Amino acid sequence: MASREEMSTSFGAAAGAYESGRPDYPRDAVDWLLEPIATAERAVRVADVGAGTGKLTRTIVETGANVVALDPDADMLASLRENVHGVPTFAGTAERMPLPDASVDAVLLGQAWHWVDVDDASREVARVLRPGGVLGLVWNIRDESEPWVADLTAAMRGSHAEQMLSDDGPRVAPPFDRLEHRTWTWRRTVSRGGFLDMVASRSYVITAGDSERARILAAVGALFDVHRREEAGVEVVDLPYRTEAFRAVLP
Repeated sequence: MASREEMSTSFGAAAGAYESGRPDYPRDAVDWLLEPIATAERAVRVADVGAGTGKLTRTIVETGANVVALDPDADMLASLRENVHGVPTFAGTAERMPLPDASVDAVLLGQAWHWVDVDDASREVARVLRPGGVLGLVWNIRDESEPWVADLTAAMRGSHAEQMLSDDGPRVAPPFDRLEHRTWTWRRTVSRGGFLDMVASRSYVITAGDSERARILAAVGALFDVHRREEAGVEVVDLPYRTEAFRAVLP
């Protein structure tokens, strides 16, 4: 099995599958993350850290915020620039952001905080935030309350994020203290290609050997075939999700 570090830096090898297979983030969740800094007087400035192909970036843009996107992987940022036009992009991580002190109103991370060094990242986020700024963390997680979705997880293995959220949830370090938490439930209608890409974009599958990857994709394809339906002549499944969002305000 690949190391945690190898998994955390593997996504650029599957940037196309990530863009195709991963869901966007509900607008209500992003509005809630930004609520403490919402103002009618000016557009807030938001750093999307671990931005990947721009799944969270595009929803932040929809709010009217000025956004800058950071990711350590050049291939992921190249995909982001193709999919979300006009957003400045920079190489960086939560632990090392190429941003001035007190320069943004919010730092948001989608599907990313479980990869960071919490102490270093908390200090760095506090450095770039303005007083009263927001650290927002959000994950889209498949809703395993439906048995077939639990079977899907068993076929492709659980993730670090899923394990963290099922335990005590995310942790932050000083100067941040308490995290507020909200959950949204929803469904995503996805084609066979998108369904397989969702699996192929996961770090365990990206770093698996060829035979293991083929085994996983075959098992996932079989699940799709059992639960598929037809919509406008296309075979799809309705995949239930929970969006788990957490926020903390810089004292």
